[in-house]
Amino acid sequence: MIVVVGIGADGMAGLSEQARTELHSATVIYGARRQLELLDDALSGHRREWPSPMLPALQSLPVDDRIHVVASGDPLMHGIGGTLVRLHGAQHVHVVPHVSCVTLACARMGWNVHDTEVISLVTAPTHTAVRRGGQAIVLSQGRSTPKALATLLAAHGRGDSEFSILEQLGGPAERRRDATAYEWTHQACEDIDDLNVIAVRYLPDERIAPLPDDAFTHDGQITKHAIRAVTLAALHPRPGERLWDVGAGSGSIAVEWCRGGQGCTAVAFEQDEKRCDNIEFNAAAFGVTIEVRGQAPDHFDGAATPDAIFIGGGLTDPGLLDACLDRLPKGGRLVANTVTAESESLVLQAYARLGGELRRFQHSHGEPLGAFTGWRPQHPVTQWAVTK
Repeated sequence: MIVVVGIGADGMAGLSEQARTELHSATVIYGARRQLELLDDALSGHRREWPSPMLPALQSLPVDDRIHVVASGDPLMHGIGGTLVRLHGAQHVHVVPHVSCVTLACARMGWNVHDTEVISLVTAPTHTAVRRGGQAIVLSQGRSTPKALATLLAAHGRGDSEFSILEQLGGPAERRRDATAYEWTHQACEDIDDLNVIAVRYLPDERIAPLPDDAFTHDGQITKHAIRAVTLAALHPRPGERLWDVGAGSGSIAVEWCRGGQGCTAVAFEQDEKRCDNIEFNAAAFGVTIEVRGQAPDHFDGAATPDAIFIGGGLTDPGLLDACLDRLPKGGRLVANTVTAESESLVLQAYARLGGELRRFQHSHGEPLGAFTGWRPQHPVTQWAVTK
């Protein structure tokens, strides 16, 4: 049995009676150096610091023996507890949680935990903590994380966000500092403790879906707002799924997909280098995870398997549609939008062969016509959606 004991910045003094009993009975205690240094000399168990890389050591832990692991706060809150359960099964892991840093941070901020998003930057890129509104507790990788995040927020129009750095939560050296994200871009990070979390209230609050076209950086190659809405409806994003956005243009569909479900990711295929830059910029601006690759289908090899594929451009390229269908797993969804007669012809043939759903959308915008208002029609869009 692996017993995982959570410990806070206040060390042994803050442990529950159950946690103390477990550690006093331990013959071997694993943990990171910082956590092991929080233990006092009254414990007789042999202390073993995790090696780097740590995963092989976690995989080789002897579950037939009773061993102990110390971890920060609640081990099941973006911690080692979840990894151990995944590797060895819940029946072999017993967790004794401490108060998490998220709970402590919300208590200091006066925020309801259930109203607060939790974002870990311990291993994730900094841009994945960019949001267009709401509030979050961001788990830092170290002292440089707050300034890096503040700089990104300011660069993407969120410099007014309320930004609090909370250090050594629950310990004798606890400290809180408040400013805006923009103000933190001009602060040094050397005096920030490595053990810190960031409480962010994102401003201005612009949590809307689908996003307006001008929210994206693009060169005109973008699936327009209304069509984007019906396309996402056809793609049915579900939490944790991956989209291939083929002929991605600005990446607007990939961005909306990632915003549509928790843990959703995307791979964007685009041959134009400038548009690839736009996709990467848009991904950072909305805090989503999009891998940008070159032209499809040449760069399909090595890309993670999709749950859904959207074809927004390049449909007439020889073999593209068949290559997408070949890479789509059973049960996966494919949606293709077309505006030209040539690409529509291919879609009609595919529909006749494979079935699915065929739709046509025609949108018009009201525009001034002299002293009156007239309708300006947009190009009709034919959409084919199929489940393999």
